[in-house]
Amino acid sequence: MIDHRPVYLNLIKIRLPLAGMVSLAHRGTGVLLFLALPFAVYLLDLSLESAESFVKMQQILNQPIILIAQILLLWSLAHHFFAGIRFLLIDAEIGVDKSQARFGAWLVFLAGLITVIVIIARVCL
Repeated sequence: MIDHRPVYLNLIKIRLPLAGMVSLAHRGTGVLLFLALPFAVYLLDLSLESAESFVKMQQILNQPIILIAQILLLWSLAHHFFAGIRFLLIDAEIGVDKSQARFGAWLVFLAGLITVIVIIARVCL
């Protein structure tokens, strides 16, 4: 009997459907949010220590690379939230059909993007 299963999977060449990308991004954002927790706890501790340490925390958060990281974490939180709601609906047998799943995946990406844009616009104005 000849085994026709692939021996080498090139993960870059595999084209996931949109729902698969949402699922993968949901897992990735969960890991990213978990890894950001120690830094967030450190900043909280720093902000509550004294007035000088609060100013130091503000200086840390105003660095350009940290601002980019904040936007990434904000998108991660929004995407993880909306994708989690989508997966809960799928568990309840809502949005299981292929066309509904694709539409739900688009909604997750758009809702995350719109949430980030609205929050950044509110903070900057």
